[in-house]
Formats: sequence, structure tokens, C-alpha cells
Amino acid sequence: MKLAIFSLFAIITAFSYWLRHINLEHLKRHGSEVPEGFENEIDEEKLRKSSAYTFDSSRLGLWSSLFDNALLVLFLFGGVITVYDGFVSGLSNSYILSAILFFLILTWMQTILGIPFDLYGTFRIEARYGFNTTTARIWVVDFLKSQTIGAVLLTFLISVVFWLIHWSPQQWWIWVWGFMAFFSLFMMFISPYLIEPLFNKYEPVSEPGLEDEIRSMMEKAGLKAGKVLQMDASRRSRHSNAYFTGIGKVKRIVLYDTLIKQMSHGEIVAVLAHEIGHWKKGHIWKRLLVAEVMALAGSWLSFRLLGWSGLPELLGLPTEISLPARMVVLGFVASLVMFPMTPFSAWRSRCHEREADRYAADLTGRPQDLASALIKMSAENLSNLFTHPFYANFYYSHPPVVQRVKTLQEWANEYEKA
Repeated sequence: MKLAIFSLFAIITAFSYWLRHINLEHLKRHGSEVPEGFENEIDEEKLRKSSAYTFDSSRLGLWSSLFDNALLVLFLFGGVITVYDGFVSGLSNSYILSAILFFLILTWMQTILGIPFDLYGTFRIEARYGFNTTTARIWVVDFLKSQTIGAVLLTFLISVVFWLIHWSPQQWWIWVWGFMAFFSLFMMFISPYLIEPLFNKYEPVSEPGLEDEIRSMMEKAGLKAGKVLQMDASRRSRHSNAYFTGIGKVKRIVLYDTLIKQMSHGEIVAVLAHEIGHWKKGHIWKRLLVAEVMALAGSWLSFRLLGWSGLPELLGLPTEISLPARMVVLGFVASLVMFPMTPFSAWRSRCHEREADRYAADLTGRPQDLASALIKMSAENLSNLFTHPFYANFYYSHPPVVQRVKTLQEWANEYEKA
């Protein structure tokens, strides 16, 4: 069975690398052609720079992936997990403390080993293409903050989960699921107020005249205007973006300050309308519902499989390994089983993005503004405009930007004819 699991892992890994390869080959063949509608923002020089950025980023991602997979094979198939499990078990006689140490040390080791790739990506590749504004001090402070917060949250989660397992050996799966569901919702409430401000400064949109336009558009959508903020993203990068965060009364739309500087008011309002579309179409609660149903099923399956004596044998490991080690084995096997679901998840997300685009077009009555905003973001971020269709269908959570712009322009033509 160990050989079968390893073969499945190798096939999936090879397939993912093949997808990466055909995507880059597609870029090589078509990367010199300016897409229709992009002529005013992108020329041949910008295309060459965009292609170079994509290739450099992909090359770094490939090396990082190869390194991670080599460590994974060594850890799971090379028997290192057994040695590590014995080492951690010898550090404490406490059931809960041993579990905390198991996952904390493993997480820290993985993070430390990934630092060189992160540093190279930030201070070499991002700097080479004019994106990086992060200083060494900011990077270190962000790293320490994120590791501290991560360690505190992980310690809390592991403590509660393993206490529930010990307290209710036969029904822990339902208690763990309920706790994790509550914790996820709780984090969505407090993150905008307690965690996100630790890394960035958030304030009301300060662009003159823009606030009135935002207020008018949001009132038209039936929402209050006090939930739109700008973030000082330019302290770390010149990339531009917008996103929504939080849930319920604490939900908010966040605009990068870089995006505000790059776009007209109409384009910014169109981007906001797209984000509002996710709220109005119920995408957030629908995704939460699907995630929790799958989590409930996963929790029950975990309960059944973690107690199965044959689980460690799937990777040729001794049956007496600890529960944390069994969880790692189960997580790895589950990732292989769930891999075929990747394109379905991406397809659902793309459907939601198209619905949000349609909502924005209908709300503003100017689909061309959102199309123009997407073109500018693509140009400023040096986005890959020539994604292989199969790669995009398999991985992309958003429709390829050229396709989105074409659809928006078609809707604009429909509006003009109406």
C-alpha cells in the first residue's frame, strides 16, 4: 500500500508540474500579442516585462515546490516522522502538551525552511520588477508578529481539540466540528479589528470627491457607506488590489492605496460594486455553508479513520505512532483524495466572480468602467494575460482577465443598444 500511495502522490505531483509547464509554454507562444481592448494600457515592452515576471515567479515557485515535496517524501516515506514522533513524545508526559509541541515545532521547521524562498521572492524578484517597497525591518517585524499570532492561535486550537478528544472519545468529532465552526466565525468577526490592524493601517477613503460617489453607489445597493476603507499597502508593495473581509456588522471592503492612485473614480466605484456583488448574491454564506457541511463530513471520517489500525500502514509506519502523527498521515492522504475536486472548487468560485461582475455592471450601468479597472490592474501588476485554458479551468478562482474584459465589453455594447 505504501508504494501505491507514493505512486498516487507522484502522479498528482507530475500532473501539477505538467499543468505549470503547458501554461508557461502557452505564454511563450502568445505572450507577444496585445489582447483586444488592452491596447491603451499595455504595449510590447510591458508584455515582455509581464512575461519575464511570470517566468521568474513561476521558476521560484517550482523550486520551492520541489524543495517542499522532497522534504515531504523524506518526512512521510523516509521514516523521519517516526523519529520525530518519538522525539516529541519524549519531551512531555502530557497528552495535550505533546500534541501542541508536535504541531508547533513542525510548523516552525516548515516556516524556517521556507524563509530563503520568501526572501528571494520579496527582495529579488519583486524588487527587480519595481514592486517591492518592504524594508528588512518591516519584513522582520511582520514575520515575528505573524509567527507569534500563529503560535498563540495554534496552541489554543490544539489544546481545545485534544481536550475534546480526551473528554469525549466516541463523540469528539461533532464537538470538534462545532468548536472549529464557532472559532472560524469568531475569527471573521475579530480579525478586522484585532489582527489585520497589527500589519496595516486602515482608514476611511481620503480621495477628494470619491467618498460621495461611493456613498451614492452603496445607498443604491442598499448598504451603508461606512464600511469602505483604504489600506496602506504601498508600505510593502506596489501591487494593487481590493478585497472584502469580516462578516455581519463588521464586514468591510478594503481598497489598496495603490489602487486608488492608479484608477479613476468610476473605475474604483466599479471595483467596489463587484465586491458588493459578493454580499448581495450571498456568496459568502453559501461558501461558509458548503465549507461547514464538508467539514462535518470530514470530522466524522477523521473519527473513523484515526481509530483505524491500518491508517499508519498506508505509509508503512508502525501502528503505535501518536494521534498527532496519525493526523498528519490522514491529512496527507486526504489531500491526495481531494485533489480531483480542485477544478470543481475553482469553477464554483469563477461562477461567483461572474455573478459579481454582472451585479457591478447592472448596479453602475457602466460595465466598461470595471473592464477598464481590470485592464489597469493587469498592467500595473504585470499579470499573465495568456493563461492556458486547461490550467485556468483547473486552478483559477477568477475567470482569466482577458475573458472577463471581453464579457464586460459585450455587456457594455448591450447597454448601448438598449
